[in-house]
Amino acid sequence: MVSIDHVAHRILTYIPYVLVLIDMRYEGVKCGRDGSVDSHMEMGKKLLAAGQLADALSHFHAAVDGDPKNYMAYYRRATVFLAMGKSKSALPDLSRVIELKPDFTSARLQRGNLLLKQGRLDEAESDFKTVLKSKTSDKEESEAESQLMRSDEIQRLVAQARNSFKSQDYVTAAAQLDTVIETCVWDVTSREMRAECFIRMGEMGRAVSDLKAASKLKNDNTQAFYKLSTIYYNLGDHEMSLNEVRECLKLDPDHKQCYSHYKQVKKLNKQIQSAEELIQEQRYEDAVSKYESVMKTEPNVPHYSLLAKERICHALAQGQQASKAISVCNEVLQSNPENVNTLKDRAEAYIQDEQYEEAIRDYETAAKHSENDRQIKEGLEKAQRLLKQSKKRDYYKILGVKRNAQKKEIIKAYRKMAQQWHPDNFQDAEEKKKAEKKFIDIAQAKEVLTDPEMRTKFDHGEDPMDPESQQGHHHSNFNGGFHGFQGFNPFGSGPFNFKYSHN
Repeated sequence: MVSIDHVAHRILTYIPYVLVLIDMRYEGVKCGRDGSVDSHMEMGKKLLAAGQLADALSHFHAAVDGDPKNYMAYYRRATVFLAMGKSKSALPDLSRVIELKPDFTSARLQRGNLLLKQGRLDEAESDFKTVLKSKTSDKEESEAESQLMRSDEIQRLVAQARNSFKSQDYVTAAAQLDTVIETCVWDVTSREMRAECFIRMGEMGRAVSDLKAASKLKNDNTQAFYKLSTIYYNLGDHEMSLNEVRECLKLDPDHKQCYSHYKQVKKLNKQIQSAEELIQEQRYEDAVSKYESVMKTEPNVPHYSLLAKERICHALAQGQQASKAISVCNEVLQSNPENVNTLKDRAEAYIQDEQYEEAIRDYETAAKHSENDRQIKEGLEKAQRLLKQSKKRDYYKILGVKRNAQKKEIIKAYRKMAQQWHPDNFQDAEEKKKAEKKFIDIAQAKEVLTDPEMRTKFDHGEDPMDPESQQGHHHSNFNGGFHGFQGFNPFGSGPFNFKYSHN
């Protein structure tokens, strides 16, 4: 497909040659011209040939202002506009040239080419036919004949594309419009029809591309902005949808479709932003509630329900509601098994629920789709340590508390367990020995889980009471048995009245 930039580049390439021909025709009409206009024309010509388009344009503006009937000033200014890719601005100048000098075939041929690129085929054909009836160079005559034949072919293709579209043969219609747009690069109607074909074919990315071009080629194209907004909305990009519908309302604040859609998108966008702020503030229950509102606001676009569930999964995992988190995460992963964020959140929930092997599987799956994610690497290492640790001593299980238990719950559980397993409660030697071991475990569990630093280490898979885990650094007061208690009684009623020696 020929791009607009490519067309401008070709125009700029031929400018020096065109100017030589123009100068030959222009020499005979310079007499009586105001000197300042001639000066601007000459300077503008030099700057144009040097590629300094903005400066050249300023001089031709001045020339037009100085002599509004100077057809060459309009023509040169149109040439600069074309070189700058501003065909909309060039067209009125070329029309003015033809009005002032109807037999100026170069301007008419240029205008015909612009009209052809804009898809204004009848007007373009009229210009080409006029050129062929005029006295002109062989080169211009050949170009006019070629462009007239091309215009006839485009007319035929446009008719065929419309028939294909009416027959709902969108693939054929789009292919026919491809050929049309290769020539009519600025044809808004053809681009909009092709965009509609892409929408019906489900190729939204290609539809967006055509609609964006259409919104730029036509100044007041509210419909293009509306369609762009609805496409982005249905694709789940609520922010881009909001941007596009605002562009529509800038052009027409009373546009009914855009205003109605704007209210819906704005409401949804506000709810999502609010929910994300709540997550940032660690107000996870409120965030869950807000995302549940998102699903009620837009129940008909699956993407938003999936997005809401993904973020609810995250909020529940962060809020230590493991079982609920796992359930919601499962729903998301049924629709998108490769959702890395949800795999990480479910893995975290599995860790909270002490399902370490499942957590490891999720982290390993996530790693396949995001190899350099540090969070995945750290989470996997943690899950592996905890799995290994779970096969040894688990202080949470010893006290019968959950991993997210508060300090008060831990102390309460400790007192209950310590009372149950107090060695004084047992008379049989074997039972007393078993109770003593159990009592030490209970006391160690309480010490680890009520000390923030030791608990953090344990939660990351490191046993602060295990000399091997500590690599020789002893943190336990229990080495050597009950001597570390130094008369401590968990029930506050004097020293233990049993003797214990640890071999």
